[in-house]
Amino acid sequence: MTLIKSISGIRGTIGGEVGNALTPLDIVRFTASYAAFIRKEHRSSNTIIIGRDARISGEMVSNIVSGTLMGCGFDVLDVGLSTTPTIEVAVQLHKSAGGIILTASHNPKQWNALKLLNAKGEFLSAADGENILSLAENDDFKFTEVDDLGNYTFDDSFNEKHIEEVLKLDLVDVALVKSARFKVVVDAVNSTGGFMVPNLLKKMGVECVKLFCEPNGQFPHNPEPLPENLTEISKLVVSERADFGIVVDPDVDRLALVCEDGSMFGEEYTLVTVADFVLSKTPGNTVSNLSSTRALSDITNKHKGSYEASAVGEVNVVEKMKATNAVIGGEGNGGVIYPEMHYGRDSLIGIALFLTQLAERKISARTLRDSYPNYFISKNKMKLTPEIDLNFIFTALKEKFKHEKITIIDGLKIDFKEGWVHLRKSNTEPIIRIYSESKGEDKANALAENMINEIKKLI
Repeated sequence: MTLIKSISGIRGTIGGEVGNALTPLDIVRFTASYAAFIRKEHRSSNTIIIGRDARISGEMVSNIVSGTLMGCGFDVLDVGLSTTPTIEVAVQLHKSAGGIILTASHNPKQWNALKLLNAKGEFLSAADGENILSLAENDDFKFTEVDDLGNYTFDDSFNEKHIEEVLKLDLVDVALVKSARFKVVVDAVNSTGGFMVPNLLKKMGVECVKLFCEPNGQFPHNPEPLPENLTEISKLVVSERADFGIVVDPDVDRLALVCEDGSMFGEEYTLVTVADFVLSKTPGNTVSNLSSTRALSDITNKHKGSYEASAVGEVNVVEKMKATNAVIGGEGNGGVIYPEMHYGRDSLIGIALFLTQLAERKISARTLRDSYPNYFISKNKMKLTPEIDLNFIFTALKEKFKHEKITIIDGLKIDFKEGWVHLRKSNTEPIIRIYSESKGEDKANALAENMINEIKKLI
């Protein structure tokens, strides 16, 4: 059993002992701490919005969260089965005090989590997250008396409102997409993307072939949208002679695409292709995190914009996007952030913009993918023992590679002419993550291997 408390929320496995899993008591404690924080920080509204993905534990967790919030004197607006970006948009549209998304994202079905939003519908800052963790540790909260209990309202209309907001975006051309008469296969891993994505496609005149679109929480494969988990949709796209395939994770904030020949468009290239389209219409700056592909920088330079990298984590990407007035940004895990609508990863926005781009250019998904630089990211890790001094290692590597571009905002990243290597200590495991990128798998693996050998010399 596992329970992980972090500045972005609380996540864990269902069942087990208090403090060692996501038990009802842990859910109450963390929800009450969030309520205490919101009560202190935001006084403009007394409503907190909640919503969940289709996990088996979702209803149980939702009942506990809503009851706790009401016990803290907040009104609860329950969106029901929904998506992470939908809850973010709902907080904005309703102008509520905050929101709680009940989802463990791409984690397996035994996991669930509480993701916390501020009054802007954005994930909390590191400082705010630390504040809530402190409240939870000290049990620094109290419940309201009977006459001041909050009210409960169920309203799932925000799912439709979210789709309508996407379709109203200036760069989304519904008429053009309808004229293209696309056929698309959708794998929603039996979660809420199973109705949200087909509903969006229907309104855009796209024929939808459903694969694992029953929102029952019974994930038919590992829910992380990586190539090794997508063999079935790859085959179905080919057999159905579809134009491409769409894959989303359980809470629909990560988007992966499959080309018409069954090959992977590549999660890293979801943001790249959407950014290419956005920048062709609205030139400007872009942001992704340090572990994302260099292809975004290449595309940004092509459009005469400026690219900057942030520390890993959506909240860090958003902060950097605001600071640089970026017109598009996100993460290499298929997360597209388009601030024209909201500062959050949103697969529905990514799908609508990709469809418009493909319809406008009148080319296949494979041809579009082949138009971008063909980088490969190699992901490796090394175990850390107590005697290993990571600060010493990083200092020594910075000195050795001082003539290269060095970034230290999140671990250590070294940019070489032929690629880059990013070293980060894991927040959840005693390991150091070693990501490298270059043109081609062999070159990327060689960069990683060389860096691992350099580290071994220092241990």
